[in-house]
Parts: sequence; C-alpha cells; structure tokens
Amino acid sequence: MSDSDTWQRNNEAYLKKALAWLRLRLTQKAGIRVQVETLQPSSSDQRLERRFRQQPSPQFEPVRAEWISSAVDDMTQAERVEPPPALAVLSQRFGLTPFEKKVLLLCSAMELDTRVAELCVRAQDDMNRPYPTFALALTLFNEPADEPAWNALSPTGGLRYWQLIEINQPGGIELIASRLRADERVVNYIKGLNYLDDRLIPLLSPLKITNGNGKLPPSQQAAVETILHNLEQTSKEPPPIIQLLGADAPSKELVAVHTAAIRSLQLYRLSVELLPAQSAELETFTRLWQRESMLLPVALYLDAQEVETTSSGVQATQFLRFLSRSNGLCFLSTRERQSIPGRNTLTLDINKPTATEQQEVWAIALGTAAAGIPAVLASQFNLSQAEIQEIAHTVTTTADNKHTWHKQLWDACLASTRPQLDTLAQRLEPKATWDNIVLPTEEMNLLHQIANQVKQRHTVYEDWGFHQRMNRGLGISALFAGESGTGKTMAAEVIANELCLNLYRIDLSAVVSKYIGETEKNLRRLFDAAEDGGAILFFDEADALFGKRSEVKDSHDRYANIEINYLLQRMEAFSGLAILATNMKSALDTAFMRRLRFIVNFRFPDKSERQLIWEKVFPLDTPKEALGFARLASFDLTGGSIHNIALNAAFLAAQAGTPVTMPLVLEATQAEFRKLERHVNTADFRWQTPTGALV
Repeated sequence: MSDSDTWQRNNEAYLKKALAWLRLRLTQKAGIRVQVETLQPSSSDQRLERRFRQQPSPQFEPVRAEWISSAVDDMTQAERVEPPPALAVLSQRFGLTPFEKKVLLLCSAMELDTRVAELCVRAQDDMNRPYPTFALALTLFNEPADEPAWNALSPTGGLRYWQLIEINQPGGIELIASRLRADERVVNYIKGLNYLDDRLIPLLSPLKITNGNGKLPPSQQAAVETILHNLEQTSKEPPPIIQLLGADAPSKELVAVHTAAIRSLQLYRLSVELLPAQSAELETFTRLWQRESMLLPVALYLDAQEVETTSSGVQATQFLRFLSRSNGLCFLSTRERQSIPGRNTLTLDINKPTATEQQEVWAIALGTAAAGIPAVLASQFNLSQAEIQEIAHTVTTTADNKHTWHKQLWDACLASTRPQLDTLAQRLEPKATWDNIVLPTEEMNLLHQIANQVKQRHTVYEDWGFHQRMNRGLGISALFAGESGTGKTMAAEVIANELCLNLYRIDLSAVVSKYIGETEKNLRRLFDAAEDGGAILFFDEADALFGKRSEVKDSHDRYANIEINYLLQRMEAFSGLAILATNMKSALDTAFMRRLRFIVNFRFPDKSERQLIWEKVFPLDTPKEALGFARLASFDLTGGSIHNIALNAAFLAAQAGTPVTMPLVLEATQAEFRKLERHVNTADFRWQTPTGALV
C-alpha cells in the first residue's frame, strides 16, 4: 500500500471518529435518549455503536459524559498519525482556534453525514433550521475547555477571512442565527481531495518544463540557483517576489518553472489583464489564491509583460494591490522593475541563452551529422532553448536528406523569428540581387561589408572576445543617403537576399503617435520583435523619425526630444541590422550619425552607370528589338526613373502587340520627363531607324 493510500485510510478513520463525537454532542444538546448495544469484539478492540432513536423509551437513556469523553479520546488518538489528517493540517495552516476548528467540523459534517441535518433541527428545536448556526456552535461547544471565542464571528477571524465557511444572512436575520455552510473546496480538502479551486481554474494555466533534456543553459541555471539561495535565506519569512526582467517571456517562464520544480511546486500562469477590476472581486480572488498556496504546493507566475504597470490606471492599481497582499511564492514577469509596497523583491535580468550556449544547444539537438550548421544558426538567430530543440526535432524527423538540413533549418528559424509587425511595418519580398544593382565600386564594397559583418558577427563578438568588452553597439546600423530613385531600397533588398533574411519597411505613420509615450511604446515593440535576428529593419524616409532635436520651447518640443533620445538608445542596443534611408542627410540628428557604422552615399548615376542600368533593366523574357542604350544613357535619370520607363514601355508594347522598341521606350521616357516636370524638347526623343527614317 502506498503512502498516499495509508494517509487516505487514516484520514477517513479520523473523520469517522470526529463525526461520531459531533453526533454525540448534537444528540446531547437535543436531549435525545439513545440505546446502547454492546457488540462483539472487532479486530483487536471492542467498540460501542451508539444508535439514535427518535422515540423515548424506558430502555433508552441520555448521552453519558463518559461516552463523549471516550469519543474525544478516540478522535485525539486518530489525529496523532503522521502525517496528520486534513482537518488538523488545515486548522494549523490557517491558525484556527480549537473552537473555530469545531465550527468548521460542524459545517463540513453537513456534507459528510446525512444524519447531521436532522440533529441540527432537534438541537435548535426549530424545523426551519436543518443547518448549523453560530448560535448552535456557541451553545454546543460551551464547555470551558472548548474556549468558545466570539471573535470567530469577526470578518478578520480565520473562518471568515479565509472563506472557509459561507454565511447566508437574509435581510432581517441576525448574524448569529444565519445559516453556515462550509466552502466546497474546504470540504473536499477535509475529505482528502486536494485540487485547485475551480473558481480559479478559468484564470490560471499550468506551466511545465518544456525543454527536452530538462537542463538549462548555464546563464539561466545561474539565475535559478540565485533564486533558490535567496529563498533559503528567507525561509521563515514571506518569500520575496521574484521579478524577472527582460523582453523574452519564454526564457523567464523556463527559469520560473525549473525553480518551482526544484521546490516541488506546481507553477500556474496568470495574465495581469485577467485580474478582477473591481476591488471586492480582487479581494476575493487574492484570498482564494492565498488559500490555495497554503493548501497546495503551488507558485504563481504573474505575466505583466505587455502591461504598463507603472501607469496610474485602474489595472496598475489592482496589480500592485494584489502583489502587496499575496504572501505565496510569486514570479513577476515584467520589462522594468516594479516597486511593490510592503513586499521584499528579488530582481533578475533573464535573457535568452548566449550565442555560445545556443550553438551548444544546436549541436546537441542536431548531432554530429550537422557539422558547421550550429555556428551559422547561432550567429544569426537569437532563439530560446525550447525553440531550438523544437526546430531541430521537426527538421531532423521530417527531412529526407541530411544535405538539405541547412536550408530547412534556416527557413524554420526565419519562420520562428518572423516578427509580429503587421501594424507597424510592411514585409518586402527581396528580389534584387548583386547582378541587378549598379553602383560605383566604393559603394558596392560598402554593401558587401555590411552583409559580411552580419555573417561574421559570431566569430568577432563571441570567438574573438569583443562581446566581453562591449555592452552596446553590437548591432549593425547603416545609412543609405541619396536622391529618390538612386537605389536605396534596391540595395536593402540585395542585402536581405544575400543574407536570406526577411526585410521589413517601417511604416512611420503607424509608429509616430501624437499621444505622449505611444511612439516610444511602438518603437519598443518594433525593435523587440526584430531582436531574434530573422529580420532587417528598413526605415525609409528616416529623416521623419530621426530628425534633429530642437530647443525646448514648450511641452511638445520636450516630448519630441524624449522620443528621439529613446530612439538613440534603442538603436544602439539593437543587435540586428537596421538600415536608414533618406534623401535629406543633413536633417538627421548628429547623434545618429555617430552611432551609424556605415554611411553609403547613393549619388546620381553618371552616363556609364546609366547605360549599365539600361542594359539590365529589362528581364530576359521581355521581347525587345535592338535598343540604343548609349542614346538612352544620355538622359539624366536615376535608376528608379529608368525602371519606371522600362515598365511603361513594356505595357505600351503589350498593348500594341509588338516587342519593346526604341520609339516606345522614348515615348515612355518623354512621359517620365513630363511627370518630373522637366523640360521636354521633342527633337531629343526622336529615333533614327536602321533605314534612316526618323520616328
């Protein structure tokens, strides 16, 4: 028989003795005479079964004092087992007095013994009261040894504060005469059924260890050991609130789950948005959770990751009130440290595994057959241990050929790190390659340097030790400056294509807000979403957001400068690749210029560059006659305008049902000049055919 079965059997034996004693007390109070029959010995002792009869009879007699004394001895003996029965444990944990313990037994007996309701009627001499009341309890347990306490009626007493009993008090009925009922959760606990209160289940979700081998990376394991050491030092006091700071929620959950598991606690997650808004409901919820933390080995993971808890709103007030009144072990997931009145806190920064640790996780998950792949993935993507193990398991079990692992793993990492930026950015499908872009040699070399630095980050930062000397500026930022149409967006596409990364063009109209603090919040969401390495941020028309700070003349200037200051700090802390594009380089704040690692100037193309652009602008599948690229290069146009002309000429040819011809290209060029409001000389747009005709 297991220890659980033994305890359950002992608990049932105790309840049987306790209910027998209670029935005797009720019978004595009701003045009922009982008949005593002596039974044959059972097992190793003799027992008396006291049978109750409603009709008085000459052979019946009142309950004797020695019967009650004997029942008390039996109940006391049954309570001395180890571990103690549930009622004894509950009374000890909630600090109940002996009187309050008997009141709770009386109320619970209504659910445990069908005879108790009838005895309550007889004991109170009222057919309308088949239930216990405080008045019945005070008269029932009125011996000096029982120490009846009037403060058991107080809302601050253990029975009412912890909601162990419920009071049904209709209008006009005194409290002392009102119906008492034991809480269903408490009754089940006394019976030996210990499970989470069903009123809390809709709000809580259990958290379990999800990393495959059950081991944490060293950096996260160190955080677990710090928490455990702190809890051991404060074991006699309410445990401190463990504040887990940082942007990565899964890593914080993992640290909390492992800590709780070591302490044999079941961790439940509660989103702060689900906390009741009304004070009375919040108070009830708080007490119920405190009660659960005293009845069950549980801990709470309070998720305030996306909530502005430092504000003065109702939600922030309720959030802090709950924490200040909850005494159980609580992990608080938040971005910034919170000041919680009346509670000690332990604050830890929790991040994803380091790049080296991620490489080790990849290597273990993929095995020896994936030589070289872990280093490449760890250098680009910033993933949690669980994400790495899930991706590796999916690819290695579904891939038919190990030679295709690299691409499949890369694509899976891209999908996993694809940021949720639908409202703040537009995802661009990068199609341009190095063969499509035409730039001077110096600028092309700079673009290659940008791509190469992204590829070699792990080698320089981790293997060569630069990460140990730098705490900011680990990302790569570049400014593309030049007139509209000179190839800034195409260059961003080329780099994204080279690196096989997602490219997001930031929608500044969605980022910048007139409401104070909203712009910073949007920027934080933007950079946090792209931190995992699978995306390049492309700020087109960056001067609108990265403009110069101005002299503070009013509150609007002050808050505008705050936004720029925040953006400066966030850009420097961003670990990925951010590209700023502008045609007004002089409008940018000088502080941004200092923080930029690369500045690529996209100048107006010269004639030789324009001819090369013309030669590459038409796709190979486009039907075209011999075109005079040298003649077309004589027009002062940017690459963007040349692309527009080629596209319009293709549509003119499709409409005419002919290949793209030089006259059609010149016609489209003339239209582009008019669009740009430039002087049009008709003679400049005439073309001499091979036969000598001018068209």
